[in-house]
Amino acid sequence: MTALLQARDLRLAFGGLKAADGIDLDVEAGEFLAIIGPNGAGKTTFINMTTGYLKPQGGTIAFEGKPILGLSPRRIVGLGVARSFQLPQLFTEHTVLQNVALAVAAREGVWSVLTPLLRPRFRDEAAELIARFGLTRITDVRADALNEGARKLVDIAMAVALRPRLLLMDEPTSGVAAAEKMAIVETLVRVLREAGVTAVFVEHDMEVVGRFADRVAVWGQGKIAALGPPSRILNDPEVQRTVIGIAPNGGAHAAA
Repeated sequence: MTALLQARDLRLAFGGLKAADGIDLDVEAGEFLAIIGPNGAGKTTFINMTTGYLKPQGGTIAFEGKPILGLSPRRIVGLGVARSFQLPQLFTEHTVLQNVALAVAAREGVWSVLTPLLRPRFRDEAAELIARFGLTRITDVRADALNEGARKLVDIAMAVALRPRLLLMDEPTSGVAAAEKMAIVETLVRVLREAGVTAVFVEHDMEVVGRFADRVAVWGQGKIAALGPPSRILNDPEVQRTVIGIAPNGGAHAAA
């Protein structure tokens, strides 16, 4: 069976920095794949190439067996690939309901800022999705008044409103308070699994990775250094040394 997403020999350099140096990766339908690695390893670059924000200098990317390399971000979304950002991309002057309604309307090809806020069917679908994320209490709160955890969930709710089959998330827990982190990830994983959405997520919190990922891909200097189940990858001495920051003697040090 063909993988949902197939990347082959992706290459991209910024000057002398190789952000992608022969990346080969299959993402299987239904899985949650975590991408980990030190800063500058090329993790976000992979997401940007997959979603059309960057074009690699070599290689191929296919979604459901069809090439998507070179397509615009909007066209890739239309094929069923969505993303969320490290910094949530919200309309700060609008409420949570209005933000999600705008995403619902965009999926239907309506790009006017006013029309989605007036059509009951867009608002009704947005309200149902907000409830699935457990955010009903903040439906009428403006986005600029939300804490970081709520902003992250609204950003992902907007991505889910596009009805993707694949969602790529860039550090969904960055900036989120430690006390909120697990509850937020549990919510988004539940909603995505209920909707049958495959997920790829860049993450620095190894507890989140170990608890929620089906597989882990380790990025290093534009290459995939290791790939496998969390139980094996997170206990690999080299991964612990270079990514997690555990020295061979069991002590901690700063990862590169």
